[in-house]
Amino acid sequence: PRISAEQMLDHIAQLKGIGNKSERKELVAALLEKVNLSKDKKKNLGGYSGGMKQRFGIAQALMGNPKLIIVDEPTAGLDPAERNRFYNLLSQIGENTIVILSTHIVEDVRTLCSDMAIICEGQLMYNGKPDTAIDEIEGKIYSKTIVKEDVSKYKGEYKIISTQLKGGQLNIRIYSDTDPGNGFIQAPVVLEDFYFSKIAEKVDVVTL
Repeated sequence: PRISAEQMLDHIAQLKGIGNKSERKELVAALLEKVNLSKDKKKNLGGYSGGMKQRFGIAQALMGNPKLIIVDEPTAGLDPAERNRFYNLLSQIGENTIVILSTHIVEDVRTLCSDMAIICEGQLMYNGKPDTAIDEIEGKIYSKTIVKEDVSKYKGEYKIISTQLKGGQLNIRIYSDTDPGNGFIQAPVVLEDFYFSKIAEKVDVVTL
């Protein structure tokens, strides 16, 4: 934690066999510039924010000019500003490098990915494009606000894909091929609806 980003990247470059000092210096400077850490290059890594650490991790990964990068939960714990910076960084990297993103945050997928896969309990539930996924359930998502005590009754009658409790009232979203009536309103579809509709085939998604 007491070593600076610049020093650490230089050390990693040496471990990767880059022996020429001037070459290492040029490479380190380019990587820090790419991940927008140039102005903080002398700062100890222990003083970096979560987003800065994530960006530094990407700089390390890019050291060997890889064709593939795998990132796991990259935006977890980041504030909105840092999340946007990281989205922009990964999008830029994705222009020349294959980026595999492992995340439970659906917004990450919608923002960054041209293709996606949904895995639940070790089983592949979907493999395709986010836009195609949304098209599959367009017009099939309905919502209704109920008292939370009635959720068991609705759970037995409808395919509930998500619930949200607010002010003692429970908003439920269901998947249905036809208009279910009974006070349900057709809802605008978001990618999260597709995700929940798929994992609902394997696990109970009703939470209170």
